[in-house]
Amino acid sequence: MKNQSLLIIVTLLILGCSSTKNIKPIGFSSEEIDLISNADSLTPMRVYKITNKEDSLLLRTKSSYIKPDPNNKMLQNFVKRLYSTVRDSMSMGVGIAAPQVGILKNIIWVQRFDKENFPFEVYLNPRIIKYSDKKQTFREGCLSIPNRSDTLKNRAFSIKIEYDTFEGEHKTETIEGFTSVIFQHEIDHLNGILYLDHLKKEVIDAKTKEEE
Repeated sequence: MKNQSLLIIVTLLILGCSSTKNIKPIGFSSEEIDLISNADSLTPMRVYKITNKEDSLLLRTKSSYIKPDPNNKMLQNFVKRLYSTVRDSMSMGVGIAAPQVGILKNIIWVQRFDKENFPFEVYLNPRIIKYSDKKQTFREGCLSIPNRSDTLKNRAFSIKIEYDTFEGEHKTETIEGFTSVIFQHEIDHLNGILYLDHLKKEVIDAKTKEEE
């Protein structure tokens, strides 16, 4: 009986240790906290560039889940600083993702050109769950790829996304046109993908068709 009880306890301990490995990280690392806290919420952060080796490695790293929490002061501060960065006169982008400032969390800002007054909106843990077969062509640039822009022809015209709001609501939405390109571009960043990767794929696909 004692041996059985001991076995049960050991099993529970093993299961307990194993299960903690699967828990999603919900906060920022100490390095990320240092980056976020080195200035006030109105101060833009440094944009990481692929021309810098260390920056490039981080930009190629997949980001992780962030727990929505309107009472999380660090999250509040970071979201504001990320917005300040995309609206800074040195950037003036239409979207930005957290990895572009060295924070590997699933957070993006997107300018909604499909809404009145073109507001900027923040999205936590965004994910594309459906792409339309119809494609569209747009010229894209990136704050992390200086002095370059390219025309991509393989972005989906329409996408369906799911995401968390800052207040913790989980939502789904269908987005079309240019705004969907911005979402695709920024969500790519969360997966360590740059628009140049799509450009390379287009070149490979074109060569393949020529050889057929």
